[in-house]
Amino acid sequence: MDQRIKKHAEVLLKYSLDLKKGEKLLLKGDLATLPLLNECYRLALQRGAFPQTIIVNEELAEILLKNGNEEQIKYVPADQYTAAETVDASLTLWGESNTRMLSNVNPEKIKLRAQGLSRIKDIMFAREAKNEFKWCLTVYPTQAHAQDANMSLSEFEDFVYGASLLDEQDPIEKWRQIEREQKKICDVLNLKKRFRVVSDGTDLKMSVEGRKWVNCCGHVNFPDGEIFTGPVEDSVEGHIRFSFPGIYGGREIENIILTFEKGKVIKAFATKGEELLHQLLETDAGARYVGEIAVGTNHNIQRLTKNMLFDEKIGGTIHLAIGRSIPQSLGKNLSAIHWDMLCDMKDGGEIFADGELIYKGGKFLL
Repeated sequence: MDQRIKKHAEVLLKYSLDLKKGEKLLLKGDLATLPLLNECYRLALQRGAFPQTIIVNEELAEILLKNGNEEQIKYVPADQYTAAETVDASLTLWGESNTRMLSNVNPEKIKLRAQGLSRIKDIMFAREAKNEFKWCLTVYPTQAHAQDANMSLSEFEDFVYGASLLDEQDPIEKWRQIEREQKKICDVLNLKKRFRVVSDGTDLKMSVEGRKWVNCCGHVNFPDGEIFTGPVEDSVEGHIRFSFPGIYGGREIENIILTFEKGKVIKAFATKGEELLHQLLETDAGARYVGEIAVGTNHNIQRLTKNMLFDEKIGGTIHLAIGRSIPQSLGKNLSAIHWDMLCDMKDGGEIFADGELIYKGGKFLL
């Protein structure tokens, strides 16, 4: 076994989830992630926890969406509700063998599946807000993800473990250091009320009064490296051009431009995948509002991989998510989707807080 897999599991359970004796852990992963899933299962037992597993076969998702009717697609088994209501922690290992499995599925059916799973997300987010539940998502390197990133598998493994700081002698202490540094930035931003983002093709204003900036340092996503908040829902005004493709269900939407008025998307344009873009915006009433605005801070990630777990963390970028707010930010928008899209800020992009320039060219000035 690559010893970095063992190190990956140790950081996930000891730092990210801080898994305790007696806690119930739900482990979910595709067949391709079994080396990491097995190691996490072993370590959970060693820590006195009670792990249970869901092994995902991605082909079944394709079969369901292509052959199921609306009722079947939206159906969620009772045991998944039970797990959402009772486990103390959840760890999802993302690592498909084919990231394009759903490329030819009708977007309307993808929307139906998101609507069906929304109740599970509601339960988990509500429990998380009450500190009853903790979760983490990570990536296990596979050939499919490596191909998406235009790398060989060995190159992608080095990229993943480098972005995760697993090459450090003590990665847990390194992540704790990042946690302390980003807390200082969040403390300053939490005193601000209005933000403006300006870059090529972008001029976006919003209020964050009464909201909270959240320090993302490896506890929920791993690897990590961002700070985010949920803007006041009806305050977003202006337009934003996303400089990287938006990816949803393995499908790419290119050159996205969104225009907002009173918080709502009133115009949406894309040069590729515009039909899917409009269908996603029609998922429900909350899909046209912003659930998150964030700044990527992981400067060990400097290239696009077409995997948003990494791409949204790229140092020198921001990302905006339409749909569901994250409860920790005190955002209130509700939706079945939460879809992040990425904007490069390294070439002169600026962020103003209460009229003061606080960020320029990909770095905070604080």
